[in-house]
Amino acid sequence: MKIQLETISPESKSPFRLLHNPKLNHLFYWHFHPEFELVYIEDASATRHVGNHISQFTDSDLVLIGSNIPHLNFDHGVTTTYRKEVLHIKPSFKEDFISEFPELQSLERLLELSKYGLVFKGKTKTEIGILLKELHLLSPFDFFMQSITILKRLAQSKEFELLHKQPYINRYSKKEQSRIRDIYAMVDEQYQNKITVDQVAKLCNLTKSAFCRYFKKATGNTFINFLNQYRISQATRLLLIGKNVSETCFECGFESLSYFNRTFKKITGDNPSEFRNRNLQQYK
Repeated sequence: MKIQLETISPESKSPFRLLHNPKLNHLFYWHFHPEFELVYIEDASATRHVGNHISQFTDSDLVLIGSNIPHLNFDHGVTTTYRKEVLHIKPSFKEDFISEFPELQSLERLLELSKYGLVFKGKTKTEIGILLKELHLLSPFDFFMQSITILKRLAQSKEFELLHKQPYINRYSKKEQSRIRDIYAMVDEQYQNKITVDQVAKLCNLTKSAFCRYFKKATGNTFINFLNQYRISQATRLLLIGKNVSETCFECGFESLSYFNRTFKKITGDNPSEFRNRNLQQYK
């Protein structure tokens, strides 16, 4: 799975896209996209990290995330058997469709509130979870109508909390979004090889020092830390499909086994061999 700015393919005319039961629990997938996102996860307890908000959820979660709000995949680090449904909604659905009809004002308000990030509770979470789990079984027409029904029920619900006190503003301009996308794409394509800060700075047409300042300000992380996080997310995946520690180390771009072990421990809190031995059996 690529770390990048996600978008619904331009050739699709549908305002909705469903990701049915995507499994990203072995990846640290910090990302954003122009689409609104409604995510439902059940039989899992993990971290809810949306914009500047970080909290824990237990057993299940239902969250509506506004356009371009960065967020971590809700199944990051989950080791139980779980289910997840993700519904993406094109921004044009709000701008070009909903806003044209006074009958749909409640949906427009719902999507406006999504700028804060919304977590739904109680009966709403249960009922919407059931509807979302049915989406992948429906014909295109019924899928569209059920998606509208889901938004209608969310708009009518009072069982929600705001994740931010103010609307979350994405710091990235369109130019910066393109630059970040290029950086993420480079990491995704070349993480198995040596990647230097000089290489990435050149990609961005910046000096090394200017790039380091830019990346830290834009992401809140140093590039080396980000690269290591991505490589370790790939390493956990390889360990869980049976690769040994040495193979995993070098396949993920680390040049030293000792450095790999230290980095794995720092990021996951675990030793790679212990992680592999403890978890491998349950993923077979």
